[in-house]
Amino acid sequence: MSSLDKWIDAACAELGIDQAVVDRRAVLDLAREVAHRVDRPAAPVTAFLLGIAVGGGQPPGPATDRLLALASQWQDTSPA
Repeated sequence: MSSLDKWIDAACAELGIDQAVVDRRAVLDLAREVAHRVDRPAAPVTAFLLGIAVGGGQPPGPATDRLLALASQWQDTSPA
C-alpha cells in the first residue's frame, strides 16, 4: 500500500467518509491538468472547489468533467 493510499484511508476515517466515493485517479488527473494549464496553486484550490460542489449535491463525474473542460480552454487574460 502506497503512502497516498494510507493517507486516503486515514483521512477518510478521520472525516467519516466512505472510501468507495473517493475517485483518486479523477482528482489527481484534474489537479494535474489545472496545474499545467492554469497555475500550480490552482490545483488544490480546484480540488477543494470540486469537494464543495460534490458536497452540495453535484455528481462528481460531471462536475469534474466541467472543470477539466474549463481548464482545457483556459486563457489567462490578466496582465503579466
